[in-house]
Amino acid sequence: MAKGLIGRKIGMTRIFDENRKETPVTIIECGPCYVAEIKTEEKHGYNAVQLAYLPTKEKHLTKPELNHLRKYGLGPFKIIKEFRDFGEELQPAQELTVSIFEKGQKVKVQGTSKGKGFQGVIKRHGFGGGRASHGSKFHRAPGSIGASTFPSEVVKGKRMPGRMGGKTVTIRNLEIVEIDPDNNLLFIKGSVPGPKKSIVKIEVQK
Repeated sequence: MAKGLIGRKIGMTRIFDENRKETPVTIIECGPCYVAEIKTEEKHGYNAVQLAYLPTKEKHLTKPELNHLRKYGLGPFKIIKEFRDFGEELQPAQELTVSIFEKGQKVKVQGTSKGKGFQGVIKRHGFGGGRASHGSKFHRAPGSIGASTFPSEVVKGKRMPGRMGGKTVTIRNLEIVEIDPDNNLLFIKGSVPGPKKSIVKIEVQK
């Protein structure tokens, strides 16, 4: 079973138990999501459920996207994501809320990491750099990046300066500490990828 929902990261805070022990948590506004399509092995080759999240205006979607949602009795939604082997019998346009999760469950959260722009090797890869003393000409440079006569090129995969962040990141074995069904909030222990208001995908680990 790999049921899950789409959510939006609100931010981080901390909660205390009866012994005043502090636990850092990430608050995620989770759902409500709506079933946009149900895929079956007979028709599509695999079992999956498409969920729609965040209602939006029709002008923000293409005609094929609108027609796809209307086919299942839904209006325009901003986010559509797919969940394999959901593990529950669902109906098109069915509403799913944070109540499908249970306190203490282990989940994996997938999001897009914060983009940090073009960065050098010290920040991007943790290089040590050279001496900072007067007269040194090697401070934050990567050093030699290739041989001279052979192979006379920079080898593929060499750690170099470049664009940092903005990638899909998945963190596993995160624990659900608290659930607030009235406000559709999920409290997950620790941090999750992405900045505030970013979209995340939460799945119960098998």
